[in-house]
Amino acid sequence: MTDELTRLANSVLWPGFFGTDAPAWLREALAQDLAGVVYFGQNISPALVELSAEIHAANPDALIGIDEEGGSVTRLEVATGSTLPGAAQLGILDDPVASAATGAELARRARAVGVDVVLGPVADVNTDPRNPVIGVRSFGSDAQLVSRHVAATVRGLQDGGVAACVKHFPGHGDTHLDSHHALPVITLDPSEIEDVHLEPFLAAIAAGVDTIMTAHIVVPAWGDQPATLNPAVLGRLREMGFEGVIITDALDMAAIRESVGLGGGAVQALAAGADLLCIGNPTNPGDAAASDQDERDFLAVRDAIVAALRDGTLSRERVEQARDRVRALSTKLRAAAPVEAPAFDGAAIVTRALRMTGEADAAASALSVIDARRRSTLAVDSAAAYVAEALAGEGFRVRLDVARATDAERDAALDAAVAAEGRLVVLIDRPDVDDDQRALVELAAARDREAVVVNVGLASQHPLSLPVVEVAAASRVGAEAARALLLSR
Repeated sequence: MTDELTRLANSVLWPGFFGTDAPAWLREALAQDLAGVVYFGQNISPALVELSAEIHAANPDALIGIDEEGGSVTRLEVATGSTLPGAAQLGILDDPVASAATGAELARRARAVGVDVVLGPVADVNTDPRNPVIGVRSFGSDAQLVSRHVAATVRGLQDGGVAACVKHFPGHGDTHLDSHHALPVITLDPSEIEDVHLEPFLAAIAAGVDTIMTAHIVVPAWGDQPATLNPAVLGRLREMGFEGVIITDALDMAAIRESVGLGGGAVQALAAGADLLCIGNPTNPGDAAASDQDERDFLAVRDAIVAALRDGTLSRERVEQARDRVRALSTKLRAAAPVEAPAFDGAAIVTRALRMTGEADAAASALSVIDARRRSTLAVDSAAAYVAEALAGEGFRVRLDVARATDAERDAALDAAVAAEGRLVVLIDRPDVDDDQRALVELAAARDREAVVVNVGLASQHPLSLPVVEVAAASRVGAEAARALLLSR
């Protein structure tokens, strides 16, 4: 017979897993009250509907989540690139109706494949242009703008019958470190955090958001622990009026795994007030991942919780409270009567958000693309080929890792692109903080004064020597819109 404490621990756990089928360990855990699963890119296949049905059949209370934001971050369209507007594009438009419609369309897509919880929208106010992990995932750098679009997106999602999860509390926007790899420290005055970075979360709470995700960041004014593990920070979220489910950011991120460890982080997060523990994506360790990394991580967390419950380190009442919140959300979603999503044209929204600085000459007959974007991160597949493919169409394209390329490799890429048919296009994503990208633009301008830049990151605040199409998302639909613009001028 399954230990009662094992079932209790399972009821607050949200693991990822390998493959497009439910592994045996996951099916067993679902039968023993596992809270659900989180889908990542490796889980997506044409049989996703059947997989979701299997998970829900194994545990009718199970919540299936997905890290789907639109724009630069997609799982449902991991192979081809997102066809939904991203947050920065919606912020540029500043049309809350478009944001609500995008949320409604995302809810429709999520429900169609059996997903219950969408891990978005991002509520971070991106006040540090160096930010390597948020950037165009944010609606912008103004708290009021971010707030109104977070609220609109939440309403669109939840009217559509899924739970929204705004992230990353208390705000990951003022950092130049990525918590997947380090532990960011926010040294802002507490009044600035409250006046700027908490405002979108208050707006989400007022909009009735079902879940909020924590950040693995330290605010020294509120204690030495990262927010995910800090009872003062999570207590502040309750004081702000939030009564829903507090979800941790992935516990396998370096900020937790390499400090207190997966198990220790899980126990501390629950004790601090978290309700649902996102264990993370087992593919994140890359080549270092064991073939059973998903099960290992799950067991490390579950067994640590069970041990803490047995020795009294962790209050059983606290975990039962968390379980009850998670189950209440499941009950609410099962009873939901979603509003039908209106007709949606994501491409039209993205096209409206395009901005061009400088003037390109007459319309190009074809585009010849040098893809000089940064390497992919654990949060964003920055180097995904679909962006350059959609931009180049049938034309020439070459990938150039400007941070590692030799002068000879860089010159060879430029020579090939200039020699190819069509207008030279330099595809970048960090023009204000990446000197190598800016240097490549200068070299391209010297080679071909008719060249243009397509920037899928934050808009450049410092002029470049070529005309720039500001796309504000590394997505297929954004690249297609930029291509259409350049071919029509």
